[in-house]
Parts: sequence; structure tokens; C-alpha cells
Amino acid sequence: MTKAAHQLPADPAQLHLAYAFGHGLRDGGHERCIERWEVAVRHGFEVHDDARCPTLTGPTGADDCLGECPAFCKDGVQVGSMVFYRIHLQEGMNPFWAMEEESQDLYEIAEVLIDSETGRFVDDLDEGLCGLGSDLLVMDQVVLYEPWRGFGLGQVLAAEAIKRLAPGAQVVACSPGISDPQHMAESNDAEWERVTAKIAAGWQRVGFQEFRDGVYVIDTGTVAGDNALSELWQEFDALTTAWRKLLATGQ
Repeated sequence: MTKAAHQLPADPAQLHLAYAFGHGLRDGGHERCIERWEVAVRHGFEVHDDARCPTLTGPTGADDCLGECPAFCKDGVQVGSMVFYRIHLQEGMNPFWAMEEESQDLYEIAEVLIDSETGRFVDDLDEGLCGLGSDLLVMDQVVLYEPWRGFGLGQVLAAEAIKRLAPGAQVVACSPGISDPQHMAESNDAEWERVTAKIAAGWQRVGFQEFRDGVYVIDTGTVAGDNALSELWQEFDALTTAWRKLLATGQ
């Protein structure tokens, strides 16, 4: 069930994304083929994180934080994270084996989308693609901290990150799954299937459609991603407006 605006921990309009990617000067074939992009979901600017303040949480019990404080966050506080991989099909080593080396999750996607011999998209995917470019963008992980979950924010944040990272990629892919398996450790198979199906339905709202064997794709040459983002932004703006109205009335 989707949570209501009054359950938000703070103004969602102050959420923003910070992208990080690094590489060596003389990377080998694996590194030239695969780029790992880490995206921090942050809230606010010029924020003081009281929970990390040694003055407020220390034995003195002081009411105010004085001087230089490690809890002062110029770029806000982190409230989630995302991981994307850009796979260059025409650079470095064969992308199928590069993905196999990188992680089990990427390998399982490669088995569905990439021909292990040619390093290209499998024929039944390639023949229907409209998108330009030569890369594959994989959405590997999207996590929001507990207070921010249940509002549909992960979808709009992921869709916005895809829009920034997708140029040059012909396909965006994901394999819907549970980011925190320990949270489901005591659940039975039916509950796992229910939660996984719910996650898959959420990513379909971002524009993903199942290709085969639980791997979902967006063809960047279609309007599916743009249409999905437009709808998600309307919902986000409505949520923000509702939260601010509640704040103004003191509710």
C-alpha cells in the first residue's frame, strides 16, 4: 500500500542525486568494457545531521552544536543509493565475459541479452531495437532508507537517473529482485514471489518490459521511458504539493 504525504519524513522536493564514477589511466579490457556508476540519493543542502553530532549526542548534553562539526553536510544527508553499470559492447573485452567476471547478477543478465561468441545483443532482441548507440545500461540496485520507502519515490529517482545515464545506450536492462535479502530471510517462497512481483510491477512503471527469463528492458529508441518519467513526475509533484499543504496547515 502506498503511504500518504503526511508520512513523509521531510520535503521530497529537496531530494537530489549525486553521480560518481572513477577509472584508472591505463585500464585493461575489463575496465574499458564495464563502468560502475554509483548514485547517491541525498536530501537537502547545508544540513546538520543531529544523529552524527558529537556535541548533541555526547555526555555533556549540550543544546547547541558549536564550531566545526563532522555532522555538518554541505550536500545534504544520504537517504538512499543506486548502482548502474554501463556496458560498452564495442570496447575492451567481450562484454558477456566481462559481465560474468563482474558479478553473478550481471552474468545472469548477460546470459539473456548477450551472445557469448559475438559479444552483441542476441538476435531476437537486436532485430527489434529502435534505439541508437552501442551500449547496454544495467540498473543493478536501487535502495532507499526506510523512512523514504513506500511513496513511489524509488521509481521517479531511478527514471531520472536513467534519463541522465542512458544517452549512448541502446538498451536499459534490469532484473527485478530484493535489494535486502536479509529482510526476507524468514519468508517463504510464496512471499518472495509476491514481493518480487511487486518490485517488477514498480519497474514496469519506469518503462521496463520483460524480455525473457525475468530480465526487463527499455528500448531507448521508443518513448516508453519518457512517457513513464512524465507520469512519475506528475505523481511526484502531487505528493510534494500535498506535503507542503499539510506543513502550511500544521497537520
